[in-house]
Amino acid sequence: MFKVIKTEGKARRGEFQCAHGGTVQTPVFMNVGTQGAIKGGVSAYDLKEVGCQIELSNTYHLHLRPGDKVVRQMGGLHKFIGWDGPILTDSGGFQVFSLASLRKIKEEGVTFASHIDGHRIFMGPEESMQIQSNLGSDIAMAFDECVENPATYEYAKASCERTLRWLERCKAEHDRLNALPETVNPQQMLFGINQGATFEDLRVWHMREIAKLDCDGYAIGGLAVGEPADVMYQIIDAVEPYAPQEKPRYLMGVGTPSNIIEAVSRGVDFFDCVMPSRNGRHGKLFTWEGTVNIMNEKYITDERPISESCQCPVCRRFSRSYLRHLFKADEVLALRLAVLHNLWFYNELMAKIRQALDEGNFAEFRERYSGKLEQRA
Repeated sequence: MFKVIKTEGKARRGEFQCAHGGTVQTPVFMNVGTQGAIKGGVSAYDLKEVGCQIELSNTYHLHLRPGDKVVRQMGGLHKFIGWDGPILTDSGGFQVFSLASLRKIKEEGVTFASHIDGHRIFMGPEESMQIQSNLGSDIAMAFDECVENPATYEYAKASCERTLRWLERCKAEHDRLNALPETVNPQQMLFGINQGATFEDLRVWHMREIAKLDCDGYAIGGLAVGEPADVMYQIIDAVEPYAPQEKPRYLMGVGTPSNIIEAVSRGVDFFDCVMPSRNGRHGKLFTWEGTVNIMNEKYITDERPISESCQCPVCRRFSRSYLRHLFKADEVLALRLAVLHNLWFYNELMAKIRQALDEGNFAEFRERYSGKLEQRA
C-alpha cells in the first residue's frame, strides 16, 4: 500500500497505492472538492489537467446534499463526480469544530443542527463509517473531535481519550462494512487521527495508543486552527517519532506553501487545504516568485501572465490585465481561472519537492523557497 523509497533527514519520498488511480507519488497535496467539486467552477475533469493525484471530499456535506445513499445509488463518488483517481473523505469530525455553535457532543457521537435548514443530524463513529462506505472513497477518515485552540488541558485530555474510543468503534464498523458483499469499495482504507490540542504529552500518548490499532495511515488533526506556525511545527516534531514509519502520515488542513515545505522536512507525506482555491477566489495567486494580488491597480495594462515561469493553462493563455478585469467585472470566469492557476501551482510545488528528494537536494530547495513563497512577488 505504501512504501518509503528515499529519505533526506526526516523528509520522506514514497509511493502509495489504493483501489483507484494506480500509484500516487508522495509527498502529495490532495485537492479539496468539498461537495464533489472544487469551489470556483472546477470539475474533476479539470483536476487531471492541473496535476492532481488525490481528490478530497467532505462526509458531512455530502451526507446533507445530495445524500450519501443517493451517491451510492449513482455508483459511488468516483462515478458520480467523474474522477477515476483516489478519493479521501474526511469523517465529519472537523464539523465538530467548525459548527461548534450548532452541535452537542456525547460519548455516543455528535448531534448537529444542519447549517442548511437547522434539522437535527446525529453522527457517531458508526454513522461516519456508513456514510463513507456509501460514498466508496479509497480512504475513510476516522470520526474524531477537532478541539479548538486554546483548550484547557483537562478538556483536551478527555477529548483525545474519547477520540481513541471512537477510533476503536470506527475500526470495528469499517471492518464489518468492508466485508459486506454489496459494499461500494471493499478495499476502502481507514486512517486514524491524532489529537491532543497543543499539549505535547497528550499528542505523544494519543499517537502511541492509536498506532496500536494498526490503521492504514495516520493523520495529525487539530492543527492550523489558529495556533502559530512554530507551535504547529513543534507538535509535528513531538509526534513524528511515534507515528508508524511504514504508514503514510497526513497533516490535515495545511496549508501555505511554506507550511508544506516545513512539514515535509518533518516527515509528513499527505496534505490538504482549501487555501489555493479560497485565496484564488479572492484574487491572491501563488507563484514561484511570491504571491500576487491580482486586484492591484498596477496590473490594469500588464500584458504578462500571472507568472512567466508557469506553464498552467491560465498562464499560457491569459494576461494579468485580463484576469484583473474579470475580477473587477465580477465575472465567474475570474474565479475559475484563478483557482486553476493556484491548484496547478500547489501540485507543481509537490512535484518539485519530490524531485528535490529524488535528487538529494531537498535541504537546498527548502532554504531557497520556504521563506520566499510567503513573500509578495
